[in-house]
Amino acid sequence: MKIAILQMDIILGDVEANRQKARTMITEGIRQGVTLFVLPEMWTTGYKLDQISELAEQENGPSIKMLKQLATEHSVEIITGSIAEARNNKVYNTAYVIDKTGEVIAKYSKIHLIGLMAEEKHITPGDQKCSFDLSIGKSGLIICYDIRFTELPRSLALAGCTTLFIPAQWPELRGDHWRILNLARAIENQMFVISANTVNGRGRGKMYGHSMIINPWGEIIMEGGEGEELIIADVDFSIVHEIRKRLPVFTDRRPEYY
Repeated sequence: MKIAILQMDIILGDVEANRQKARTMITEGIRQGVTLFVLPEMWTTGYKLDQISELAEQENGPSIKMLKQLATEHSVEIITGSIAEARNNKVYNTAYVIDKTGEVIAKYSKIHLIGLMAEEKHITPGDQKCSFDLSIGKSGLIICYDIRFTELPRSLALAGCTTLFIPAQWPELRGDHWRILNLARAIENQMFVISANTVNGRGRGKMYGHSMIINPWGEIIMEGGEGEELIIADVDFSIVHEIRKRLPVFTDRRPEYY
């Protein structure tokens, strides 16, 4: 199956420009035969937290409607990455999952907010984990900082997920952590990890890029660089069960001692 990650150079606070950039990249992917797209975290606004209430969209707002239309017209699946979503007089960091008919089949609001950025002053945390069925099988979704909390992806693996999607805005400053954490989550949970990072920002605020597609054996199938790009790969998702059979980690667990 051909999948694509949109590793975007986000224009801070310019929702319309970012929206059109995403449309252009998806259109190019469709031209190349991609049937599953993954966008990064907060791709419509970037981390413009001081204006996030004004920039946030209502549920099923213009950005999600655009992606739903593309999914419907071209019969593709889209992990929408996350956007600033206005709901109940609060703002959430929320990602949607859109199927080939253009229907939203799942949504997830980021549970773990990063205190280092005082994210909690502007964003309300979610309170539900997220799993769903795509053409590739049962999958889970977390966002960026969530990757540091091993219990969340493990709970999704235990619930039967074989792929984990991770939209992110991960800084270059902690690039080594990004690589290690993505690989660890894939290996320990014997699942595909598909992470979409951004490349925007400058100096200490520069994002790392290096979006990744990792198989359940911990092998990197594809990795982005440090610039904006559409990362496309053919992925055989059927290998998960064979790998779990060869090394039966889940059968060998002894949770009564944890």
